[in-house]
Amino acid sequence: MDSMLGLADRSDECVVDALGSAPRVSSAFRWLLNRGPAAVPAIRAGLRHLDPAVREQCCKLLDHFLVEDAVEEMIAMVDDPVPAVRVAALHALSCDRCKTDACRPAGALVLRPAVRLLRDDPDAHVRARAAELAGRFVHSSAEAQAALVQARDADPSPAVRKKAGWYAPGGIIYRRTQGRAG
Repeated sequence: MDSMLGLADRSDECVVDALGSAPRVSSAFRWLLNRGPAAVPAIRAGLRHLDPAVREQCCKLLDHFLVEDAVEEMIAMVDDPVPAVRVAALHALSCDRCKTDACRPAGALVLRPAVRLLRDDPDAHVRARAAELAGRFVHSSAEAQAALVQARDADPSPAVRKKAGWYAPGGIIYRRTQGRAG
């Protein structure tokens, strides 16, 4: 399939460009995922691509290969003008399930952007993802706790209120993660 779509003989940079093509995105994503850490430089460069679909897919790929050198670039992506890119960046910074390595961004780096987006982002999907990231630090940060309680009690989106409630004190995820620090 990859050779049929012309990916087999392409550089990683060309395959990153293919992430912006609807018929090729799936094959390009798999190709880069299979290349593993060797593709990380091209994926990181893709974070600056003009096409937001490429930036989004690069965030999703870095979710699997987040390296310490790319953490600040991923944090910068939470300010992308396109909500889908912000959502993908927040997921990459918060999700432990997808990671193949041990790079977990420190709260000192990611908590402030997460709280800011949870309180102020105009997109409900972004705020919901920001609740997940802030939720990683709810047991160790009064700022995270306050932002989650505020979102649980006052966010205009029922979905954001529900998700923030899971992570806020008393919520199901809060109780399940009690005793762990972010």
